[in-house]
Formats: sequence, structure tokens, C-alpha cells
Amino acid sequence: MLRTLSGIVVFGFGTFVSGMQCAIARLRGIPDTPGGPYERASRRWCRWLLGVAGAKVEIHGAEYIDEAHPHVYVANHVSWFDIFALAPVLPHQKFVAKSELRRVPIFGWAATVWGIVWIERENRKNAFAAYEAAAKRIQAGVSVAVFPEGTRGDHYELRQFKKGPFVLAIASGVPVVPTLIYGAREVNPRGTVRIQPGTIHLHFLPPIPTAGLSYDDRDDLANRTRDAIAECLASEYGIRSVPSARIRPTIGVSPDAPSIVEQT
Repeated sequence: MLRTLSGIVVFGFGTFVSGMQCAIARLRGIPDTPGGPYERASRRWCRWLLGVAGAKVEIHGAEYIDEAHPHVYVANHVSWFDIFALAPVLPHQKFVAKSELRRVPIFGWAATVWGIVWIERENRKNAFAAYEAAAKRIQAGVSVAVFPEGTRGDHYELRQFKKGPFVLAIASGVPVVPTLIYGAREVNPRGTVRIQPGTIHLHFLPPIPTAGLSYDDRDDLANRTRDAIAECLASEYGIRSVPSARIRPTIGVSPDAPSIVEQT
């Protein structure tokens, strides 16, 4: 109980402090560069939360973390601590998150000044605009981390992946890095504020190139990414997921239509 209460205090205090640091940097016109104040503030916030939880992070496949080139890191999602574990590890990155989180007091404001890409999943036009903005960031050298299951799950078995992140990767022309997160659910499961010590394992898997792919390859890329994560989950932890669903082509949408609005 004491650890949980401490975590709540640190979450609120750390979010406010880190958000203020980023807000001041933006008012001063400081650009968002690798190792800059925005990155330092968000990483510090995550490390505070990992520390108060007693959560350790073990990295597997560190050779697939590219410091020099942008990538789209695609991970499963079972806990808030997925974010806290990933953020300090990935080089110059921004998370893609559902816009509902913007309404969380203090956090929504802080995440905005940090530079999180908000996606309004129910508004296709706004989702398209947000992914267009994300693509420009990637082309400028910023990596993106995304949870294609859409929200946190109750179990480690993978759910089906949404297509938007893979259209984004193809449009940006950067590789996708399948990423398995295991152990965050034990630290803080969905539906509770309780936190407890544990080890969070981050498995970075071989990148899947997108060069030469088109919009029509989005489903295959999503399935290949999901299959890679599912295979690692099964081989490392004995947890098997339902095989990737072969998504039927969308009917009534022109191939020339804005690709991002296809996210479902």
C-alpha cells in the first residue's frame, strides 16, 4: 500500500514538474532535439516512477535499437508501465496515444508539451492529420513508439492490430521494430492503481523494412509484425496468441484516398 501511495504522489508531482520544464522550454523556443530538455524531462519522469515501483528493466535485443536512424517501434500493451519502461530506452522518440488520455488531469497537458502525438480514433479526418504530423516528425529524424492493439489488455495474449501505425511506417519509409513487453502487467495491471516490484522485459526483434512497400501492403506488414511478437511471446514465456487475422480489403475506399483514415 505504501508503495502504491508513493507511486501516486510521484506520478502527480513528477508529471507537473516535468510538464513545467517542457512548457518553459517551449516558451523559450528551444527546439526538440535528441538529448534536449523535452527528452530529459520525460525520461526523468519515467525513471522516478520505475524507481518508486521497484521495477527493473531488462533489455533483450539491444542491437535492434538504432540510435542513428528513425524507426517505428510497435509493442504490445498491458500496463501504464509499458510506457515508463520504453521511454528511457528508445532514442529520440514520441509516443502515439489515444486522444482520450488528453483529458487526464495534469497528465494530458504535460504529455502535450512533451510532444505526444494524439490520435482521435473516432474522427478519421483528425486521425489522418495527426498521422501526417507524425510522418513529418519521422522524416525529420524522430522515432515513433505505438501500441497497435489500441488500449491496454488484461492478458499477454496478443489482440488484433490496428492498421494505422503500419500505414504510417510505409508512408514514412522507415523500418518497423516489433517489440515485446513482458512483466509490466505484474508491476501494474490494468484497472488498478496498485503497483509492486517486478522486472519488465523489453524484447526488441529484428526490424522489418518498409522500403518498396505500398499502401496495399499494410495488412501484411501488420500481420508480420504481430506474428514476430507472438512467436517471441510463445518461445520465451509459453504464452500463445490467436493467429493473425487476415484482414479483408476495405470495400468502397479508393486506393488514392488518404491512407490514414483506414485505421480501424
